[in-house]
Amino acid sequence: MDEHIVKILKIEPVTWNVRRYTLEKPDGYRFIPGQATEVSINMPKWKDEKRPFTFTCLNTQTYLEFTIKSYTDHDGVTNALWNIEPGDELIIRDVWGTINYKGPGVFIAGGAGVTPFIAILRQQYANGKINGNVLIFTNRSFKDIIMKDEFSKMLGTNFVNTLTDEQHPCCQHGRIDEQFLRHHVSDFSQNFYICGPDPFVADISSILLKLGASPEAVVFEK
Repeated sequence: MDEHIVKILKIEPVTWNVRRYTLEKPDGYRFIPGQATEVSINMPKWKDEKRPFTFTCLNTQTYLEFTIKSYTDHDGVTNALWNIEPGDELIIRDVWGTINYKGPGVFIAGGAGVTPFIAILRQQYANGKINGNVLIFTNRSFKDIIMKDEFSKMLGTNFVNTLTDEQHPCCQHGRIDEQFLRHHVSDFSQNFYICGPDPFVADISSILLKLGASPEAVVFEK
């Protein structure tokens, strides 16, 4: 497996616990929106601690970008990422497939599970082919919503937010369950893309199949 040491060019806040990391892009490095790579921090303690992260930029851009949620309640990789600075280095490796875009459909994301969808939807928007795509995004609270303004710009009313732990005038309230999907989805023969915690993916997949979705049309990270 090839390894590339890349310098961090910029770190920007996205939410209270999510940051955008802009990195150098190695010559000839290519990926498809939705793909990921294994990343580690180029420091003695962390360089062998590999974690998968999805690219959130477009392949045509001259840099690489990851949008990463940090869990600061324990001494793990994402907590270490929270404490690095521009000029520090990461190690990236070969790209591999995660969520493969098969055409317009409904994207259903739980929390940081939205990250594989960022580059896919950005690419469709850049290509003028965003129509027909819907993003249903569930979070605990309003402050947790990743890239709310950009998703709203790209998708308009096809960006649906629901919160489980609080009421907010800009969002619906409640979990994504069978009743929710019946209300928001009129065609269960289209493509569906799901990403989030494993129980979330399993529950949503089961509901979609019950409602008539084809197993071949339900795409999730394997």
